[in-house]
Amino acid sequence: MPTAKPPFRADHVGSLLRPTEIKAAREARAAGKIADAELTAVEDRAIERIIARQEAIGLQVVTDGEFRRAAWQWDFLAGLEGVALGTAASGVAFKGAETRPTSISVVGKVAHRRHPMLDHFAFVKAKTRVTPKMCIPSPTHLASTTRDWRSVVDRAVYSGLEPLFVDLAVAYQETIRSFAAAGCTYLQLDDCNFAFLCDPAVQQKLRQQGDDPDAMLRAYVQLVAQSLVGRPAGMTITMHSCRGNFRSTWLTEGSWEAVAETVFNQIPVDGFFLEYDSDRAGGFEPLRFMPRDKAVVLGLVSTKIAALEAKDVIKRRIDEATRFVDLDRLHLSPQCGFASTEEGNALSEDEQWRKLAAVVEIAHDVWGG
Repeated sequence: MPTAKPPFRADHVGSLLRPTEIKAAREARAAGKIADAELTAVEDRAIERIIARQEAIGLQVVTDGEFRRAAWQWDFLAGLEGVALGTAASGVAFKGAETRPTSISVVGKVAHRRHPMLDHFAFVKAKTRVTPKMCIPSPTHLASTTRDWRSVVDRAVYSGLEPLFVDLAVAYQETIRSFAAAGCTYLQLDDCNFAFLCDPAVQQKLRQQGDDPDAMLRAYVQLVAQSLVGRPAGMTITMHSCRGNFRSTWLTEGSWEAVAETVFNQIPVDGFFLEYDSDRAGGFEPLRFMPRDKAVVLGLVSTKIAALEAKDVIKRRIDEATRFVDLDRLHLSPQCGFASTEEGNALSEDEQWRKLAAVVEIAHDVWGG
């Protein structure tokens, strides 16, 4: 059956390919050729168009495509008190591409302050007739596995991760409440670290820098759980997990088996968006650990390739997943966003929309409505 509340049978992760005018306006603003207000006006017009396009293909959920962000995580984290953006010695090396050398640093006590993305959400809410979704990075990304946390955290401010995570959880609690007060009923936490911990290479890297992967898993789980203490009534909160998404490349691999029992049972979200578009994610067997009160959104449609998946293939994979989770708790989405950073993945906007439309059509065939 269709669902009246999120996650929806046909859903999506959030980011969309930036149109040419957005890229040009951001470059012009960086060069000092236009003012902030002019950039915002360009963004507003583009976001209105993509909201209408999402509605037109039949999605019950819309986002702003993250058009106002350079990247899915940095822009949000820099909106917290005590966090600063900077330039790193190098970017993060994906399998075939390297990100910009952006760094995030904890330079003071982490705390909530009025987040600028509240205005971003308010704009979407005012422009749509369906459910607006707000996507924010999981708090784990302030001390991600991609860089040694000791290079991120000022040790004069925090002696270790434990006191940092206490303050970070409170900052997230207050930020989430502020989105609820603005009318947000659907919030998504984007988290790569749990998927990264499935990769033996990441586990080995952590050991080499003096960290215990199992201890990091427990610390991350506790951080997210504490961040959701006192979560607002009436707000659906889901978590999206993937193995990296930059210019159609990826960062890690490994079955969910390594973390599934802990993550699925101890993180108090309403559902999980799980990347399942390639064999890098392994099989559906880890879904046997999924509690019966949580939804599973299968990320079976790839945002990394232009080719449109055959509907029958996707339907067969949904059927395979029902060996471990009942069909009425399953949903469908792309495996990640189409543009986790403003560079975007290697496909066209038309190909992006065809994939989203296919998600809607397949969901209709499988669940009706």
